[in-house]
This record gives sequence, structure tokens and C-alpha cells, in this order.
Amino acid sequence: MLSARSLFQEILDNDRSFQLFCSIAASGETQGGWENGRIAALLPETMRDLAPKVTRHGADEDKHGRIFNALLKKRGLEPVGVPDDTDYTMLLERRGIGLAHDKLRRDEPLTEDDVVVYLAHSRITEQRASDQMVMLVKYFGDHPEVGNAVRMISADEDNHLAYCHEELLRLARAGHGRRIQRALRECALAEIQVYREVSLAVMANMARLLGWSAAKSAVLTAGVHAMYAYERAFAWRRMVTLSMPERRDALSGPPAPAPAY
Repeated sequence: MLSARSLFQEILDNDRSFQLFCSIAASGETQGGWENGRIAALLPETMRDLAPKVTRHGADEDKHGRIFNALLKKRGLEPVGVPDDTDYTMLLERRGIGLAHDKLRRDEPLTEDDVVVYLAHSRITEQRASDQMVMLVKYFGDHPEVGNAVRMISADEDNHLAYCHEELLRLARAGHGRRIQRALRECALAEIQVYREVSLAVMANMARLLGWSAAKSAVLTAGVHAMYAYERAFAWRRMVTLSMPERRDALSGPPAPAPAY
């Protein structure tokens, strides 16, 4: 019977599929670390109070990239190139979602609107990351090889999501509410499309590496399309809501160290 648990177990058990999975994850996390680092450096003077939290966010993402690379090293594997059609971050940027890398490479201060766009983008993508890690913790939180990693990353993603909620609500109170809602809606609708594209691409690569039958691939492809239809009709609204998190000031202080391998 096909299930999320059985699929991830199959990917975990095969060196080539595990290598691709960790490489994709490490690349995305490392990219997120760079983006947050640049945003922290370019914050406008009116928002410099955010710098420690944005810096912490970036440090967490860098740490996650190192964790995935450490999992590869533990198996004696090297990272592999990430296929363009599985590059979630790049595909979002091509849709005009978030802050363009060209902007972040320039030494020009960001605007307050840029920061709203950054936080709205983060609120959507961190929701996706948090949900995925909750699922992985459920199935593999006690796994001897990856359990420590998925628990730590899941806790960090929950903190990132709480931070986005809290800061967006603060900016809404400061008069940015309508802009925030527009940015959230635009990002959510684009993200669910990109997530579908990336999911299909990852499934195609895993099918090749693991030798899945045409029937199995067709069932999984249909599942991805069904999830997109559900998210497009209903679930995207959950991604644009804001509520004050139980844990306040979630990104204060230094990041927790990565687990030893």
C-alpha cells in the first residue's frame, strides 16, 4: 500500500535516492541562509531592530544545510547537482515571489515594502516546511539515522513560522495590513503551483532512481495533482491567515547547535 511513510522509507533505504533527497534539501536550506544573511545586512534603518532575528533565521537555515550534508557524509556519499526543475527556491524567484537575488546582491538598503514581501514569502514557505517536517517527525522522529536531524529541523521551522506570524502582525498594526494580505495571497497561490511542479519533478527523479513501475508513478502523479486541486480550492486560505503564536520572540538568542554525527 502506498503511503507517505512507505515512500519516504523507500527513499531513505536507497543510497542514490537518499543522496538526491538530501542534496535538494541542503541546497534549498543553504540558499535560504544566504538570502536571510543578505536581508539582515540590507534592512532599512527604520527596521534595523529585525536584524538579529533575520540573522538567526539565516543561521538556522545554514545549519540545516550542514545537517543534510552531514547525513550524506555519514553514508559516505557526496552531494549531487540539483536538477533545475526541483529547485523550489529558484522557481519561486522566477515567479517573482520574494526578493529577487539581483536585488539582494546589490549593496542598496531595502525598503519597508521589501521587508513586508520578505516576511510574507517566509510565512508561506515556512508553513510548507513546518508541515513537511511535522510529517517526517511523525514517521521518522525515532529513526536511528535521521531522527535527531528531523526533530531539530522541525523545531526550528516551527520557530521560523512563529516569528513570521508575530512580525507580520506587528507590521499590520503599524499600517501595512492591506499590503501584507496582498503579498500573502500572491505568494500562496504561486507557491502551491511551484510546489506541485517540484513534487512532480522529484517524483520523476525518484521513479528513475528506484525503478518504479508506470502504474505506481501514475498513482503518485495523480496524488500530487489532487493535492494541488485541494490546496487551490481551499487550503491556500490557511496559508494567508495570521495569528499570534503561543511562543513569542521565537528567534531571540543564538541558534541551537547541530547534532553531532
